[in-house]
Amino acid sequence: MPRHVVILHGWSDTSKSFQPLAGFLSARGFAVHEIWLGDYVSLDDDVRIEDVAKRLEAVVGGRLAEGTLGAPFDIVLHSTGGLVVRQWLTAYYTGGRDCPVKRVVMLAPANFGSRLAAMGKSMLGRIVKGWNNWFQTGTGMLNALELASPYQWRLAEADLFVPAGAGSAPSVYGPRGVWPFVIVGTHPYPGGPRTIVNEDGGDGTVRVAAANLNAEGLTLDFSADPDNPRSTRWARRHGEDFRFPLAVLPNRTHGSIVTPEESDVAGAADPRFDPGALILAALGCASGADYRRIGERWSDLSEATAALAADEAARRALFAGREVSEEYFHQYLQVNVHVVDDHGNDVPDFFLEFFSGERRKGREEAATFFHAEVLEHVHVNSGNGALRCLYIDRTDLLTRFYPRIRRPEDRVLAATITAAPPGKNVSYFDSRLKRGGELVIHGEEETDRWLKRNSTHFVRIVIPRQPKDGVFRLTSLADIA
Repeated sequence: MPRHVVILHGWSDTSKSFQPLAGFLSARGFAVHEIWLGDYVSLDDDVRIEDVAKRLEAVVGGRLAEGTLGAPFDIVLHSTGGLVVRQWLTAYYTGGRDCPVKRVVMLAPANFGSRLAAMGKSMLGRIVKGWNNWFQTGTGMLNALELASPYQWRLAEADLFVPAGAGSAPSVYGPRGVWPFVIVGTHPYPGGPRTIVNEDGGDGTVRVAAANLNAEGLTLDFSADPDNPRSTRWARRHGEDFRFPLAVLPNRTHGSIVTPEESDVAGAADPRFDPGALILAALGCASGADYRRIGERWSDLSEATAALAADEAARRALFAGREVSEEYFHQYLQVNVHVVDDHGNDVPDFFLEFFSGERRKGREEAATFFHAEVLEHVHVNSGNGALRCLYIDRTDLLTRFYPRIRRPEDRVLAATITAAPPGKNVSYFDSRLKRGGELVIHGEEETDRWLKRNSTHFVRIVIPRQPKDGVFRLTSLADIA
C-alpha cells in the first residue's frame, strides 16, 4: 500500500505551486488522497521557523489521531521547508521518541541559509514580495535564512553536532531513524529579473554548499597558546559513518527542481540528471544498505556535474549546443565563522587574512589571487557582526591558486586572525606582538584538507582577551604612606 507523502513549500510560496509535483507522484503510484500539501505563513514579520514547526506538530498529531494521515509517512520539501522540518524533528523527536517520518526528500533546501535572505529584508524585497502584504516580507523567517545566522548555529548544534561538554546525544537521523536526501541544482536562472540573485555554484537562490546537510564543525582555541591553537573537531550526533545523500544537478534552477516533467533550462536533457527519478529513488529507499548505495550513486552524479566545468564539449552536448559558463559547475564551500573571546563574548570587529606558505617578500601573488578570485563573497550577519559566512571557490583553489605557488611544500592555504581592541584598557592577543593567531586550514595534498567540497563548515574561534596592566594592580600601603 502506498505511503502517505506530505509536500512542504518554502518562503514566500504556497502549496499551489506543488500541484504538478503531487500529480507527478500520483501518476507513479502514490494515491492522491495520500498526498498532503502543507501550507504555512511565511511573509508575516512576526512568524518564525519555530512557530511553523510547533503548528506542524499540532496538525500532524491531529491527523495521525484521526487516522487521515498514516505513519510512517514521508516528506518532500523545498527551500525553507528544510529548516522547518529540521526544527520540527529536533524539537519533538530527538531523544529516542517514536518519529512518524521515515524519508525526508529535500529539494534545494536552505539548510545553511541563502544570500537572497539579506536582499529579502531590503527595500527591494519589500517592493517585490511585500506590496500585497502590508509591506511585510517575513522578517522572522529571513533572519533565520540569512547567511551565518545565529538560528542556523543553534539548529546545527541541536540536530547535527554534539556541543563541547554535552556528552553523547541521540540523533533523529540515522540507519534506524529518519533518512534525509538532498537534491539541488547548480544552474542559475537563465533569464528575467531573477537573474540579479544568481551566483556561481548555486541555483539562483540556494548555494549547493548551503543545501548539503553534511556539515563540518570545528573549534579553534587561541586563548591558551596563540602560537599553537587547540583544534577540536565537533562530533556528529548521527555518527561519523552516516552520510546524507547529495545529488547536484547541472540542469536545474531553484524553481525547476520541483517540476520533474518541466524545466526552465531549455534543451538540458540527460536521464542521469532527472530530478523525478531521484525523488522516486529516495522515496523507494527500503533499508540502511540501500540508503548508503543511493548516497554513493548520487556522489558519482555530483562529481559528473563538477566535471562539466572542464569539458566544454560535454556542456554543449547537455545543453543542446548552447554555450554555458564553466563556472556554473565549480564546486564551492562555505565557512561560517563565529569569533568569541575566552569569556565567551562576541568579537564583532575582526579580520581574517589568507595567504600561502610562500610569504617571502615579493611573493604575495598567490595571496592576492585568493582574495580577488577564490574568496568570492563574505557576508557579515546583520544581527551579529561576530558571525560571518565566507564563500570559497574550491575548484579555483585547487586548479588556479596552488599552481601559482612555486614550491610544493608551500602549497597550503593559511589564515591569520586579528581583532580591533574594544578600548584603551583591553586588547586581543598580546598587543606587543603586533599580530594575531595563525593556522593552516587547507593543503594541496588530500590528507591536508579539512575543508570539504559542496559543504558548510562551522568554525568557532576563541581568542584571548588581554586587559592592560593598569586595569588592576596592588600597591603597598607602605608606599602610599
